[in-house]
Amino acid sequence: MQQSKQEYLPRAELRKLQLDKLNVMLREILPRNAFYREKFGDQLQLSSFSELQNLPFTTKQELLENQKAYPPYGSILTYPVCDYVRFHQTSGSSGVPLKILDSAKDWQWFLECWRMIYHATGVREDDVAFFAFSFGPFIGFWAGFEGAQSLGLRCIAGGGMSSVARLRAILDNEATYLCCTPTYAMRLLQVARENNIDVASSKVRALVVAGEPGGAVGPLRETLSRGWNARVFDHTGMTEIGSLGIECVENPGYTHLLETECIPEIIHPETLEVLPFGEEGELVLTNLGRWGCPLIRYRTGDLAVLTDETCVCKRTFCRMVGGIKGRKDDMIFIRGNNVYPSAIENIVREFAEIEEFQVEIVNVKEMTEITIKVECEVAEIMEKLSEIIQNKLHFRVQVEVVSRGSLPRFEMKAKRFVFKNRK
Repeated sequence: MQQSKQEYLPRAELRKLQLDKLNVMLREILPRNAFYREKFGDQLQLSSFSELQNLPFTTKQELLENQKAYPPYGSILTYPVCDYVRFHQTSGSSGVPLKILDSAKDWQWFLECWRMIYHATGVREDDVAFFAFSFGPFIGFWAGFEGAQSLGLRCIAGGGMSSVARLRAILDNEATYLCCTPTYAMRLLQVARENNIDVASSKVRALVVAGEPGGAVGPLRETLSRGWNARVFDHTGMTEIGSLGIECVENPGYTHLLETECIPEIIHPETLEVLPFGEEGELVLTNLGRWGCPLIRYRTGDLAVLTDETCVCKRTFCRMVGGIKGRKDDMIFIRGNNVYPSAIENIVREFAEIEEFQVEIVNVKEMTEITIKVECEVAEIMEKLSEIIQNKLHFRVQVEVVSRGSLPRFEMKAKRFVFKNRK
């Protein structure tokens, strides 16, 4: 399958392309888009990236308030509402869902991003893709499904099916690609073991996982790769910003951002200073092809480290080292340490005996206490897990073994961290 030569442009040419695309988009949207006209005026052209960095950020809270003020979709639509053909919304995991509309042209841009994503994973014309996804209003793998279809792949929608039924469909239809969250790929492994279904011997050769950290590096990725006997590819995207990140075949652990379709920045979450390559901070994205509902300097809330070193695959796109590290709002302050939930999860995932877990975080008299509930047949795990967390993260936790099947399972984004009385 043919790939775009733009993926291999020298960095200087790529940066010029990005700026040109941004200026074309600005000329199109500013006379028509009330949201950005109010922020930038009706005429704006940029001659450098430093000028872009002087523009105000766009935040999710800002968009939610705008939709509340101008229901139902806000003032961010560039075109009349009758021009839009797709409706999606965010998962609402942090509160009220954000509604997003796409025009037919915008949706084609979305599918083109997915074609680039599949090319990076080494897709073939004879591949069969299975999507273990609910196909509800959350965007999830909707575009992934249609993007694969546009490449000529046979696509199987796994909505409305039990986990056992999905496993049977994967095997019966000889699926070679499985697309889902890392959590649900793990859940399918557990169900397969419980029902004596051998997925390691299936035709599945690639897992494209998204929606939460863990797909790029660490014990979860290793468990998925070993259990499915398949290569795991970490994908990054958001309902509001688009599908804009993927690992390549040649260099595991690094997630390319599709820089022909977006402009990434890393900022300090507190000072908002733009940080250089190699420093961890909050990922800020400007999408370049979603003119009907554009986002300029959008603060994603995701933490990442970018590198601009040319990949062994020869793509010149910058890459996230180890994928998304976590969410800036999820940081836990305990015993003088700043800890992200992913750090705790990575340790828990080192224990293959643990089938499922939940972390309860409680503030008691300005002190944070953490209890980890685990489904596990081995009682000795309690002491070992507590000891490793103390050695690596420098605080003690309580570990409680609970009965098998008592903790919730997740198809989409997992909610394993439960906060109580959090300030």
